Parts: sequence; C-alpha cells; structure tokens
Amino acid sequence: MPKKLPEDLTARIEAEIARHTDGVGIDDLHAVLAEVVSRRTLQRRLGGLVGQGKIVQIGKGRSLRYRQPRIIEVAITEQAHATDELTAEIYIPVSPGSDEIRAYVRQPIQGRKPVGYDRELLETYRPNETHYLPPEIREHLHNIGCSPDGERPAGTYARDILGRLLIDLSWASSRLEGNTYTRLDTQNLIELGQAAAGKDRREAQMILNHKEAIELLVEQAGDIGLNAFTFFNLHALLSENLLADPTESGRLRSRIVEVSGTVFHPLGIPQQIDVYFHMILDKAAAIDDPFEQAFFTMVHIPYLQPFVDVNKRVSRLGANIPLIRHNLCPLSFIDVPERAYVEGTLGVYELKRIDLLRDVFVWAYERSCQRYMAIRETVAEPDPVRLRYREALIAIVAEIVRSQQAPGEAAVRAVAEGLVPSQDLNRIIELALDDLARLHEGNVTRYRLRLSEYRAWRPMQQRGAALGWES
Repeated sequence: MPKKLPEDLTARIEAEIARHTDGVGIDDLHAVLAEVVSRRTLQRRLGGLVGQGKIVQIGKGRSLRYRQPRIIEVAITEQAHATDELTAEIYIPVSPGSDEIRAYVRQPIQGRKPVGYDRELLETYRPNETHYLPPEIREHLHNIGCSPDGERPAGTYARDILGRLLIDLSWASSRLEGNTYTRLDTQNLIELGQAAAGKDRREAQMILNHKEAIELLVEQAGDIGLNAFTFFNLHALLSENLLADPTESGRLRSRIVEVSGTVFHPLGIPQQIDVYFHMILDKAAAIDDPFEQAFFTMVHIPYLQPFVDVNKRVSRLGANIPLIRHNLCPLSFIDVPERAYVEGTLGVYELKRIDLLRDVFVWAYERSCQRYMAIRETVAEPDPVRLRYREALIAIVAEIVRSQQAPGEAAVRAVAEGLVPSQDLNRIIELALDDLARLHEGNVTRYRLRLSEYRAWRPMQQRGAALGWES
C-alpha cells in the first residue's frame, strides 16, 4: 500500500534545506525524511521546488546539492550621485517583470512621467476573485508560515516570539525609513531603555513607537482587525511625537502631501481620501486568504497615502494583522534591502505594477519564516498560568505603580485577591513581583503605563529591592 504523505511534506523539505546554508544532497535529505517519503517522491518534490524558484541546484552528479536562493549582488549605477561609478548593491532575486519596473524607476526623475492616484487600481479589485498573489505563491507561503498554533487563541505564535519580534520588526521597519540604529542599539533601547549615543532622538522615538504598535497587535490580537479603528490607533502609535502637528496623529489627512523621490502625486481631496481609505479596509477585510490580505494592505495604504506621514510604516505593521490573527509566522522585514523595497513601492506609485513589491514581500516572508522557525525550536513553552491571567497581571502591576505602593507581597496580594481565584493566587503574586522587579523604561507600555507614571514610582521599586520585596 503506498505510503500516505504528510500534508506539510513540502514545508518540511524546505525547512530541512534551509538548515544547510551551503546546500544539502538528496542522500542526506532522504536520511532525515525517509520515514515519511520515498526517494523517488522526494526527487519529484525537489524538481517542483526548483522549477518554482523556491530552491536552487548547485553542482552536478554526485556533488549535486539543493539550497535556498540567496540575496544576490547586482552592479548598478548610483543615480542619486549622478556618477558613472559602479557600486555593488545588495538586492533580491527578481522576476523579468520586476526587472522592467526596476529599470524604469531607476531613470532620472526628469525622465519619468508625472502621474496621479488612479482609483481604478482599487475599484477594479474584487476580493477573492482578483488575486495579487497567484495560487502557487499563496500555497507556498501557507506551507512555510503555518504553525501548530492554528487552533489556539489569535496571536499565540507571535506571543511566543514576542521578545525577538519586538526587536526585529522595530529595527527592520525603522531601517527601511533610513533609521541608523543597529540591531544591537535597538535591543538596548527596547530591553534596557538605553538610547544610542550620538543618534538623533527622533530615531529612538521611531523605534519605541514601533515597539508600542507591535505590542498592540500582539496583545490585542483577538480584538484588532482590518478596520478604521485599528489603523487610526496604529498610526497614532507609530507617529507619536514625530509629526509637526500632533493633531494629525491617528487622523486622515486633510491637506495635500508630496512624496519625495517620485513623480507620483497622491490624491488631495479629503472627502475622496476618506472614501477610498474605507474602501481599502472593506475590501481587505473581505479577502479570505491572510497572505492576500497582507499584501493588498502593503500595496494600497502607501498608494493612497491616507495619513500626512508614516503611511509605509502603517502598511508594514498592518500587513501583519491577518498573519498574527491566523497564528501564521509574522513578517519582520528582517534583512530586506532598503532599495528593493523602495523601488517596489515606486513601481506601484508610478506604474501601478505590483511585481517587484510582490517579489520583495515573498522573499521577506521566506526570510522571516527561516528565522522564527529556528527561534521557535529554542523557545520554552509559555507559562500556562501567566498566559491564562495575562490581563490580571497587567492590571496588578499597573495598580501598584499608579498607586505609588512599594512592591511587597502584602501590597500585591491585596490587589490580586479581587482579580484571581484563590487556587492560583500565590503563583500570580510570585509572577507579579517578578514583573515589578523587571519593570523598566523600555517595557512600561506592556503594562499600559505612561513613562511619567513609572518614573514617579521608580523610588518605590528601588525600596522594594532593598527590602527584598517582602514588605
């Protein structure tokens, strides 16, 4: 009787190949997968993956190996400096259609035709009939992005890797905006509250804004969605303290904006911006496939430019909403070359073509999955008590801080008794005391506290430490 193949066989093959950065031969692959697939079937699957461009062959005969495509180096003329000097640029593998887009947007700006917002790009899109991502790409992304958490509460996958995701996505998304913080700088800022010396304060603000916005998406995964309320609040968090007019934070723009470095002129009539913004969200919410939802958001939010600034940041985090809600691997944009992302976006602005941005999206998601698959294997199972009483822990910590109490066991017990059943009370007190001891400027938003509230309470924290947290 033929062996029944596991549904995730293709994903398992790709995952095993991903573990071998220099490639792996079929003998070694089959040794790992022999219990689930025959050598002949494995050869067929490998041939299919090569044909789809998801893996590449290197070597010949007995030395033939398979590996994942790598970032490639492309020699380009640096247009921005108007010189003939060739420089090496990190890029990603792209399709022929993407090559055409890249060639066009690399022309001097004087050689590109000025264009405005074309409503037809959005109006002609029919959810679940129109597809920006072909079926084979959607299937591939589901194979590599799925997790055993599918039946667990929304956001479980993202919570398991939250510490790493906060750093990765805050750093990578900020870097795509020209932020010069390194990943280590970002880690020190988020985990220790230490801003990098000699850096613009706006850069630190941008990263901390990302952190708060990501925490919103993960902590409230069951409540957020592709709707106006979520996107207004996402924009408010990402734009905090970064706009010349703070009243524009979390609101649709009511004035004309220009986008530097492009001949594209966004829509300028406030009433139409409102109509098309809500049309984007309505269509996105009606899409069944979470990856199509994510990419649709990345295309249309920047193209409309509904906010006075911070639109691309909103689109990148907004693209993670359907992934987080479906317990799929989140999209961190780690290692994405800035120029590839910018040129993909320009292809939408100036040509209404999505090919290059789609190549960037798919490559970026593959990269994220490789990273978080490795991380998940080393992450311990979350504490079930902490998971069950997560909101109660947040409320207990926030109350101790806001009421200016020294964080001793008696104070915590008095607050916790009204929130937690008696059988779990002692464990919750232990967890709350641990959280209060670890509280710092870089994680106060996790407990919905203002920085000023924490700073006012910090002497109490120091007193609690001196007393051994026993008062």
